[in-house]
Amino acid sequence: MPGTDRLTLRRPDDWHLHLRDGALLRAVLPATLKRFGRAVVMPNLRPPVTGLAEAAGYRDRILALVPSDIRFQPLMTCYAADDTDPDQVETGWRDGLFAAVKLYPAHATTNSDRGVTDPARIRGLLERLQRLGMPLLVHGEVTDPGIDVFDREAVFLDRVLAPMLADFPALRVVLEHVTTADAVAFVRAHAADGRLGATITVHHLLLNRNALFAGGLRPHAWCLPVLKRERHRLALVDAATSGEPWFFLGTDSAPHPVTAKESARGCAGIFTAPAALELYAEVFDRAGALDRLEAFASLNGPRFYRLPVNRDTVTLERGRWRMAETVGGVVPFRAGADIEWRLVP
Repeated sequence: MPGTDRLTLRRPDDWHLHLRDGALLRAVLPATLKRFGRAVVMPNLRPPVTGLAEAAGYRDRILALVPSDIRFQPLMTCYAADDTDPDQVETGWRDGLFAAVKLYPAHATTNSDRGVTDPARIRGLLERLQRLGMPLLVHGEVTDPGIDVFDREAVFLDRVLAPMLADFPALRVVLEHVTTADAVAFVRAHAADGRLGATITVHHLLLNRNALFAGGLRPHAWCLPVLKRERHRLALVDAATSGEPWFFLGTDSAPHPVTAKESARGCAGIFTAPAALELYAEVFDRAGALDRLEAFASLNGPRFYRLPVNRDTVTLERGRWRMAETVGGVVPFRAGADIEWRLVP
């Protein structure tokens, strides 16, 4: 497919998305609706989505903003805390409310202060997830201040995830937003039995850590997990474009108001939703792998989550357009700059 100027795919899904709530939800949701049929919605609101009522209410607020002519399914997640009740999680799973449980190590990222302080505290929850076949979505970083911020993913794999997979041999896990060659190798070593998958963001495919300091400190390139060295970015591109079924699309699009990003303690997160699919096409095009984009974006995720593939399609075409400087009060990825592919209306 090298050299093609037009590409039609089964409608993709976003397996890792932040939609926020209230006015910000209203501002950012349309970008996702244009591109994706489903999205796994992160629960780290303030307060977080820890129970059935909170998840149902949040789902209803999202659906109330979806136009009647658009088919979109938000897949809700339960925020894991030290005291999460496995019975409540099972009820949400069996009722079709919860699609997964999200594990944030406490204080690892935005609104994770109520996250898990020690995986040993949630062994009962992990045993229940294993029995149900319900996915656990993991933010894969340790929070030990003695560990360099660029090493926290690799240390997590060794200290936390490897023992967890060994202790719970049927637990189904998604290692979210992988950022290192170490994580790619770990997934490849453990994924053959179909119980470990990984999402890859488009910003980690396009940027290395130099982007944080290009001409000065760049708050809109600040995200967690933090951008890594070029060799890690190249390993991610190799994984995403490999066709291997355990790697799939998850934008981790994370909008914050301009004032929250451009501040003394700027929030971590990159808002990629307004051109997410087009940017993934750019990555695959540069790698000569456009023929593998549909598997990564539209097929691998549903396979892991045991859901049907979307029936409708989207079409992309080669053609430059300029990203707006702001979208709903949020600075998007590549604001004011060109995008190489466009979504056909």
